[in-house]
Amino acid sequence: MILVNNYILGLLCCIYCCLCWGSWSNTQKLVIDKNWSTELFYWDFSVGLFLTALLGALTLGCLGSDGVSFIENLTQMDSASVAYALLGGVIWNFANVFLASSIAVAGMSVAFPIGGGIGWIGGIIFNYLLILFAGQAYPGNQVLLWSGIAVIVIAIILNGKAYGKLADSRKSTPVKGILLALASGIGLMFFFGLVVKSIAPEYVSGGTGTLTPYTGVFFFGLGALLSTPVFNGFAMKHPSQGGQPKTMRNYLAGTPRQHLIGLLGGFIWMSGMVVSFMGSGAANPAISYALSNAAPVVAIIWGVLVWKEFKGAPKMANILISATFILFIIGLICISLSN
Repeated sequence: MILVNNYILGLLCCIYCCLCWGSWSNTQKLVIDKNWSTELFYWDFSVGLFLTALLGALTLGCLGSDGVSFIENLTQMDSASVAYALLGGVIWNFANVFLASSIAVAGMSVAFPIGGGIGWIGGIIFNYLLILFAGQAYPGNQVLLWSGIAVIVIAIILNGKAYGKLADSRKSTPVKGILLALASGIGLMFFFGLVVKSIAPEYVSGGTGTLTPYTGVFFFGLGALLSTPVFNGFAMKHPSQGGQPKTMRNYLAGTPRQHLIGLLGGFIWMSGMVVSFMGSGAANPAISYALSNAAPVVAIIWGVLVWKEFKGAPKMANILISATFILFIIGLICISLSN
């Protein structure tokens, strides 16, 4: 398989992942209309996820001379490692269904900073603890790490206040969008660490399993795919934007363009996951997770500048969303330099 062992290249892998994780929801916004809901989009999105994980395993996971290939690893893995990776996919999928619903209600520039931000700081802490529980010392500056986390917490609070002022100006309630984002954040805290635990320690710090990075990501994608009928099936009965429950008949009535864009969304997200784990050995899991999950920074740019989600908002709302962006950048720099 092909792995990245250079620290700088490892950081670039994480940055690519960040761009993917902050951009995939553009595909959701491209196709959502009165006839095609977030819940219908999500079926194609989950299939795109799995197919991309499989493609990565059969190509990058089988080429090169680092470690064992994906096919060989399938004969060596143990059930506990597979269970960790599958569980990571299930938990992530639970959280991402909420995130997609929050995006539909509140927009990218709110759902990502709140849901993704909570998942971000929670995941950093979770992965930090995994390093300690593995009997290893955190290989970096802890003052910078915790300072960055504190700055991100402030940014999340300011983003919630910005959305509240935007909702007030539009005579709507911000509660639903915020609650959906909060539910998403709680789930996003744990998935990355679970996948890390499934991977063999020679490939990633904190790993305790027998899988290679590509095998771990493959089973993560499988867990997400298998759990989609449960989580998205429930979401179809309770559409995030109201209206009549959706059925598979509605899904089958979709156009080729709608289905292909959904698949593209899954490809964008999962290609980031594949590349992030390809370089996970070059940067410790806490830093890898921190950089990869800086997606709120990217999503704010898309939401505010491209989709104009704060167009017509009160001046104070725009000041707060600008402060959110700046603080996320500062937090990202602190966390990056902590290594």
